[in-house]
Formats: sequence, C-alpha cells, structure tokens
Amino acid sequence: MDSQNSDVLTTDVIVIGGGPAGLSAALVLGRARRSVAVIDEGKPRNRVTHESHGFLTRDSISPNDFHQIAKEQILKYPSVSFESDVVSSVSGSDEKFSVAMESGRIIYSRKILFATGMKDVLPDIKGLTEVYGRSAFVCPFCDGWELRDRHISVIGTNKMGLHLVKMVSGWTKHITFLTNGSQFLATEDLIDLERHHVETCQDSIKQIDSIEGMVQRIIFKSDTTIDCEGIFFVPKLVQATPIPASLGCKMTDDNPFSTISTDPLGRTNVVGVYSAGDAATQSHQLIQAASSGAMAAAAIQLDLLDTEWSKAR
Repeated sequence: MDSQNSDVLTTDVIVIGGGPAGLSAALVLGRARRSVAVIDEGKPRNRVTHESHGFLTRDSISPNDFHQIAKEQILKYPSVSFESDVVSSVSGSDEKFSVAMESGRIIYSRKILFATGMKDVLPDIKGLTEVYGRSAFVCPFCDGWELRDRHISVIGTNKMGLHLVKMVSGWTKHITFLTNGSQFLATEDLIDLERHHVETCQDSIKQIDSIEGMVQRIIFKSDTTIDCEGIFFVPKLVQATPIPASLGCKMTDDNPFSTISTDPLGRTNVVGVYSAGDAATQSHQLIQAASSGAMAAAAIQLDLLDTEWSKAR
C-alpha cells in the first residue's frame, strides 16, 4: 500500500464494510498479495444478536468474537489494513476511484467492493427494541433452533408474514399469527391458517412485555393479551448506504426489498465496482455472505490480473 501523506492512501482494493462478506473478501485478496483497505464503522446489522448460527466450525459464536477471530487471521497478511471510519462519498472510475471518509481521510483505489449489508427498520411496536436479538428475530434458519417447540408469535402485515409462518412451522407448531391491525388476510388465508392450527389475531399491538429481553406477553389495543415465548417478525430492509446507487449501480426492484444487481461473481454494471453479502442478495445467511465475499474477491483479482497482463504487452 502506497502512502502519499498521512491522510491519503493508494491501494488496489477498498472493501467498504467489515461484516462476513467484507472480511472474507479481504482474506482472499490478502492471500492474493493485493493491497486492501477495509473501511468499517463497527455497527453490523447483527450486533444486537448474542450468537450467530449455521456457520460451520463457528456455530453459536458471538458476532464480536467472529469479527475478532477473522480480523486476527486476516492481519497475518501485511497488505491488508483496517480503517475505523465511515465512507462519505466515492468518485472517479475504474482504476482511479477516490474514497472520502467522514474523518477527512482519502483513499485512492483501483477497485471498490461494497459489502455494506442492509439495515433493519423495525416495526413501530412499543417494546420490540427491548426483545430484538434476545427473543425476537427475523430468520428462523438463524434462530429457530433456540425457540423450537415454544409458543411463538409471528408478526407480519402483508403476504410475507404468511411466508414466515410457514417457515417457522418447521421449528414449532405453537404459532399465533399477528397482523398488527392490517386486514390483508383473505378468507382462504384464514381457512388455510386454521387448517394448520395457526391462531390468528388481526388487532393492533399496543406493546410487548418482557423481562431482561425475554418476551412474556403481547398486549393489544383492545387490552386483550396473549402469552408468548418468542417472536419472529417481518422487518423492512433498506440499503445501508445510497453510495452504490449514486455511482450508477443498477438496483433490483424485487420484492420485498431492493438489492444491488450483480453477476454471479459480484460484478455490478459499473466497471470496477463490486458488491457482496446482504447488500446484493435476499438470502441473508452468514455463511452465504462469506461465500459471496470470497467469490467477489476472486473476480476482483482476475480483473486486476487481466489489466496488468494487457499493460505488459
């Protein structure tokens, strides 16, 4: 990594985001002898979660421990550095990008990888913040085992809620579906839910009662209550940063949320710009994010080699 002064760096690749996708990419690129700057503000989407699951050899690891172990292993490769900062803007084009950070630092880079993930916008329900990540979750693949066979409330205000009910049924048969005042359920939906022994409440939720993050009951606007041992809910997801779109990266218009459009190796439509992890997929699994980061890093290395090979003619 070349340094022009204390505030300006030049590097092969800037990885924006230090989650599993960004860390995996940094590891692959470091082993490929590329200079890499990983820029991360240290606020991952899963920071409220006490444990992460489903990652082979790391099942039940805390997100903080996962990050620390990964960082220790990556720093064995001296061409990789970490910047605790927030990117404020990206300008330029392939082979000559300029990344400005909130601290005032600037890094010049040949390639950019956005591994910025998504942000959860929680439903406006009193008490949900207190249980989120402790006894209320969004993904049964990630946290269903811990709530197996318990009495679970699924909160959803559209058809995605019905999909989540079906998913949760793989871990427990004690399910109550709450629409939080939304009246979208058709007669056939209600019949189908009843056929599968799923109770339904379409009243608006007044609040969630909990003790030390563990949900106890849900109170409705009518002051009726239900006892509950866990919650799964449909979140609203938004891109963590508007910068890829501002660079001209094509975004998908898929429901239920928009992602950065890439080819199978993480290349966007903007030459020199790549994306991996949750920002570029609707499949939000820790192990998938790491895999996509590794694939994007391989694509970056191949593209860098193509450029260098051509220049040597």
